[in-house]
Amino acid sequence: MFEKSFSFLRLLQKNNNREWFHSHKDLYNDAKQEFEGITELLIHEISSFDKDISGLIPKDCIFRIFRDIRFTNDKSPYKNNFGAYLSKGGKKSFYAGYYLHIEPNESMIAGGIYMPPAPVLKAVRNEIFHHIEEFNEIISERDFVKHFGDFSSEKLKTAPKGFPKDFPDMELLKYKNYIVVESKTDKEMMTDSISKELKEDFKRIFRLNQFLNEAIKEVSL
Repeated sequence: MFEKSFSFLRLLQKNNNREWFHSHKDLYNDAKQEFEGITELLIHEISSFDKDISGLIPKDCIFRIFRDIRFTNDKSPYKNNFGAYLSKGGKKSFYAGYYLHIEPNESMIAGGIYMPPAPVLKAVRNEIFHHIEEFNEIISERDFVKHFGDFSSEKLKTAPKGFPKDFPDMELLKYKNYIVVESKTDKEMMTDSISKELKEDFKRIFRLNQFLNEAIKEVSL
């Protein structure tokens, strides 16, 4: 799977300009259609254990390939990847979800919440503080640690405001994001069994997302 996606993206990496893109629009459309089909399959698979994903369609989840070049020195007009974020409310929501990233030599899957607004981050920290035993159980589960390790995030240098500095698990409250990541090789992503493997990967993230979303659902934005 993802053969057309990888083939197109490898070419795009070497030819990231509008002239080339428009003259090879057929390759892009084929790759896009393939990625949409796999995203639709993942929606179905993840919905079997996370009902919040039910009812989504690929366009709710897939990010545009066009880059925002207004505030960067890199004026390449296109991303060198395909990405989809499956969460309650779709890719623009603040809920914890499941992320799929396809990029030659840089593919990965991820889960949790990334760059949450201040009220969401505070709610998550409160949830962790008040339910620390449950949270530790989730993130220390053997299979979870084997695949994801620690959170992939920067930390505050000091304790966040409003929490006692002597809290034993203060390091868990210092994270700015609560995301876990697992890298994937191109070969792994192109195997025939990858859809089943991705389902199992995302299933390992379910309890974390469920915990985070329990906090987030109470936030008014």
